[in-house]
Amino acid sequence: MHIVILLLLIVAVIYGPQLWAKYTFKRYAKIRNDIPGNGAQLARHLLTKLQIENVSVEETKQDGDHYSSTDKAVRLSPDNYHNNSLTAITVAAHEVGHAIQDHQDDPMLRRRHNLILLTHKIQQLGMWMLTATFVLGLFSRSPIIGLIAVIAGLTVMGISVVVNMVTLPVEFDASFNKALPILFDGNYIDKKDHAAARRILKAAAYTYVAASLADLLNLARWIALLRR
Repeated sequence: MHIVILLLLIVAVIYGPQLWAKYTFKRYAKIRNDIPGNGAQLARHLLTKLQIENVSVEETKQDGDHYSSTDKAVRLSPDNYHNNSLTAITVAAHEVGHAIQDHQDDPMLRRRHNLILLTHKIQQLGMWMLTATFVLGLFSRSPIIGLIAVIAGLTVMGISVVVNMVTLPVEFDASFNKALPILFDGNYIDKKDHAAARRILKAAAYTYVAASLADLLNLARWIALLRR
């Protein structure tokens, strides 16, 4: 019984933030006639107002809402790009918050960008190591081969944990130090919607909390198995 309760708690901790974020986005995604523009229009307006001239606003269907510091682009999902909804304009402001970070050469964003580039290289190296050890393992039963495979796997998982941990303060800063003041002080959102906007901005940041928890649990599970 205790094991079942523990498993339910683990599932709730890992998937709870993700499910809550999806629910929050959907809850406020209804078209609002009192909102004069869609997410793309607000993003372009804010970038122009803030004199950030080298950033484009694009629609994306694959990677979801995000800001690319490499391509200098605010990318919004189709609904948030085209719709006049509270979710659309709040998420757009959040992604513009990342553009502001980039424009200001924020050290947190720069650190995350460099770490992501390093992560891709480490993951590629890890996959090559795993492939090589698999091939070598077909011809040899040496325990060293297995140890190399384990180290490669844990390194790939560990670097994902580090990336998500570094991402969290970047996301919270984009939400509450950048997007929130813009939306409230600029009167882009009616006062009656302030609480809802806070929930949406929390949801935008908490998607990375869920990813961090999942990565940590996965890494801890493998470490526990190896210790046995």
